[in-house]
Amino acid sequence: MPDLLFATNNANKIREIRDGLPPIWNIIGLKEAGINVEIPEPHQTLQENAAEKATTIFNLTGIACFSEDTGLEVDALNGSPGVHSARYAGEDGNARANMEKLLHQLNGVENRTARFRTIIALMWNGEPIFFEGVCPGQIATSPRGDGGFGYDPIFIPEGSTLHFAEMPMTEKNKFSHRKKALQKLLTFLQSHG
Repeated sequence: MPDLLFATNNANKIREIRDGLPPIWNIIGLKEAGINVEIPEPHQTLQENAAEKATTIFNLTGIACFSEDTGLEVDALNGSPGVHSARYAGEDGNARANMEKLLHQLNGVENRTARFRTIIALMWNGEPIFFEGVCPGQIATSPRGDGGFGYDPIFIPEGSTLHFAEMPMTEKNKFSHRKKALQKLLTFLQSHG
């Protein structure tokens, strides 16, 4: 079973990636690999942040790895919170506070269209290669469900009436931005394996 090093400490993202991969791949997070670093995300685009994480871990270990950065882009807020999604309400990255801030900003706003966008950066021959996944949808007026993480309780993907947080992972993966980017990564690895 080939190992793939996922340059993240986020257990939720690791679980979601594992659930989206066929069992022939073994995903290893930084903690499991014995790598204890927090990688800054100082850039203004998802692509630059994903590349920063993958490049940092590749330079540290010399091991082929991938990383990702994801943002929630809300049309009525000109694409915000976007690259700042995880720390929208402050540097501590509190998911509930982030949702509350977003819902407050959209109070009374009719256009609630939004999208989750994921960029995966794979270090390949010393250079990052990028794969994008997008999930269009709507921001609900209030949270529902207790699954998922981040903004999942207030996001309704296009083609469903359920919030992401109400879906089991198998259902979420039918819509997931992360799964779409992951599928492109897998197609690349299978054709270049």
